[in-house]
Amino acid sequence: MLLHIVVSWLISALALWMVAQIMPGFQLRGFGAALTATIVIAIVNATLGTVLKFLFFPVTFLTLGLFALVLNALLLKFASLFTPGFAVRGFLSALVGSVVLTVLAALLRHVVFVHDRAWNSYL
Repeated sequence: MLLHIVVSWLISALALWMVAQIMPGFQLRGFGAALTATIVIAIVNATLGTVLKFLFFPVTFLTLGLFALVLNALLLKFASLFTPGFAVRGFLSALVGSVVLTVLAALLRHVVFVHDRAWNSYL
């Protein structure tokens, strides 16, 4: 269980580092900053994100979920304010970056954990 959490954290940090390499509005001062930023993003999403998603559920419902993209971008930009070595410049960069980050992290988790399940079935 703990190993799964650590690997998931490393995958998220790697995805964030990769997004910072390809997105012009993202600045990341190295993989250590990515590790820290991943923790801050998780804390912001778990606290403020939960409250905002609950409060703005009607708007998200009326926009067929598209407002969730805006909320995720705002939360990512907010998390960057509290993370040394991590900055997101502009809302459009935050919006596109949050989508790319979500997709990339999901793909990396799928590759790692599907491979892990396949390996464990042989043991």
